[in-house]
Amino acid sequence: MIRLHIIAEGQTERNFVNTVLRPHLAEFTVFVDARCVLTSKDRRKAKVYRGGLLSYEKAKKDIQAWLKEDYHGECRFSTMFDLYALPDDFPECAEASTQKDPYERIRILEKAMADDIKDSRFVPYIQLHEFEALILSDPQQLEWEYLEHDTPIQNLIKMAGTQNPELINDGQETAPSKRILKEIPEYDKATSGVAVARHIGLEKLRERCRHFGEWVSRLENLDRPPS
Repeated sequence: MIRLHIIAEGQTERNFVNTVLRPHLAEFTVFVDARCVLTSKDRRKAKVYRGGLLSYEKAKKDIQAWLKEDYHGECRFSTMFDLYALPDDFPECAEASTQKDPYERIRILEKAMADDIKDSRFVPYIQLHEFEALILSDPQQLEWEYLEHDTPIQNLIKMAGTQNPELINDGQETAPSKRILKEIPEYDKATSGVAVARHIGLEKLRERCRHFGEWVSRLENLDRPPS
């Protein structure tokens, strides 16, 4: 039995892990819990605030703290961060930014994060380019949450076509979330986005989104000793 802790960038990613990944991975005796990355503390009010990847150093401290809190051998740790708007202080960010191939960019960043964390139980993951790439693997399923939006949904279906949704670029106006919001301004990623991803189903998400699929496959096999 493996206990997997996932540090998520925000509420959307955390909800996705808990709603979609957790029941699936339980079938592989991998039991998941997730929390958003720690952003700040207010000691006077004894409160902590989570959500939003504001800096790599803050995320690193949160990951390292959880590694120390749960040091048992059956534990594994992972992340779910977006490549879109990744903080500039991320290790090897400058080198990765020179790469034209997004998959090579991700490889450099994930390796750099693993090298920096230095714990064999840690499995880094960065989403190409953001959570909404998963939605664009099958935009038709938006109709479950947005009735009477036939034309906007058809526009998204036509835009996505058969292209790899992970390769839809990360421009400020053309990132996956921006494309969805342009057609459906009331789109809410934390609730509706996760529900749509659930309707799409993990099988199609893995099929259309290669890097995401590789991550899920790796999590399914966490019962193997860490290398």
